[in-house]
Amino acid sequence: MTERNVAIRVVMLPKDTNQLGTIFGGVILSHLDLAGSTEAGKNAAKRFVTKAMENVEFLAPVFLGDTVTFYATTVKIGTTSITIDVDVEAERSGSEGNRETVKVTSARVVYVAVDENGRSVPIKDN
Repeated sequence: MTERNVAIRVVMLPKDTNQLGTIFGGVILSHLDLAGSTEAGKNAAKRFVTKAMENVEFLAPVFLGDTVTFYATTVKIGTTSITIDVDVEAERSGSEGNRETVKVTSARVVYVAVDENGRSVPIKDN
């Protein structure tokens, strides 16, 4: 359960920018949550909701036109919850036209499997 998988890859567009011309942190968090839930869904055909998102710290800005990749790794599968690590990297044009990749943030996200009424259910069927 330690393989890092590309969960999603997104090109940042003008609608994602703030007044400074960088990408809103909330946009990155939304994609991060989507990436984690995509990984959770690979582990079980269940409906998952986000329980917690831990240790989110932005290390570098994301700019208009950056290609942002969200890598997801399953860390732990419990009875009703699953823990996913998500790493976020931005690829952009660097100096002299070179492409560079920078780490943007990472988070540990906990998802809970729920039924149609929002009540937790076991991840593994007996």
